[in-house]
Amino acid sequence: MSSVAPEQVADQAVVDDGAAHRESIWAKAVYKLRRDRLGMIGLGVVLLYFVVAIGVWLGIWATEWGDVEGPKWAPMSAEYWFGTNIIGQDIFARAIYSTKTAFEVGLVVAVLSTIIGALLGALAGFFSGTWIDEIILWLKGVLDSIPFYLFVAAVAFALTGNPYAMHIAMVSTFWTTTGRLVRGEVIKLKNFEFVEAARAIGVPQVVIIFRHILPNTFHILLVQATIVFVAAIKSEVILSFLGLGVQDGVSWGLMIAESTQEVLAGFFNNFVWASVFLFGLVMAFNMFSDALQDALDPRKVASE
Repeated sequence: MSSVAPEQVADQAVVDDGAAHRESIWAKAVYKLRRDRLGMIGLGVVLLYFVVAIGVWLGIWATEWGDVEGPKWAPMSAEYWFGTNIIGQDIFARAIYSTKTAFEVGLVVAVLSTIIGALLGALAGFFSGTWIDEIILWLKGVLDSIPFYLFVAAVAFALTGNPYAMHIAMVSTFWTTTGRLVRGEVIKLKNFEFVEAARAIGVPQVVIIFRHILPNTFHILLVQATIVFVAAIKSEVILSFLGLGVQDGVSWGLMIAESTQEVLAGFFNNFVWASVFLFGLVMAFNMFSDALQDALDPRKVASE
């Protein structure tokens, strides 16, 4: 007959209780999210955009976005659905291709900034009041004190020719909000009984942070990632309009920048369709993000 140490039993009990608690909360959150009609509509539109982006990645459509084939400022027709721009490029193909650019920027910035914010925020919260916390707070304060677009311009100038200069600048600044939220949550969580129990049985601090504490901040990270995704897309459009964004390819920001002279000449197709595509994705993701935030609010989930 095999014997099990009391410490292992206690550790397993802590893990099982925490897993059951998280499972019930997530089940309630999913149920509430599915009942949110606006949130589901937003998710459906986002998934439609994502399918379009996947099609561009796979080379199924918008493969001729850079070709100059049509006449200057051709009107909307069966051949050119959205017309052509000043040099004869198909606006529809360019708008579709820009969907891929938006998802590339949004996903890269959202994932990297969320990971960095989670790690630094967890360390700052767990070791609050120590030199580790002070260094991370100092770094956050420095980055937050620099105007965002001036910082991006400086990074773009320092990394001239680097296609990821915009990504680096956005990740360097967007992680701070995530880090602040995670730090506050970790400071609260580290005094809970399941963390005290893990400490009592000698679980290493690294394991406590990554196995017991960080999983309980996932609702914050998920909501924050959706917010950063939208912020990254909007920032990319502004930066590309200013000439600091996408360098190799096309985006809705570049299309709007190109349309400045066309609008003065009375041709609005380039501006209108780039704005419509941008508005549709941003609005849909905001609707989904709001619904997700309501569904994952611990106070509302626990009370239901």
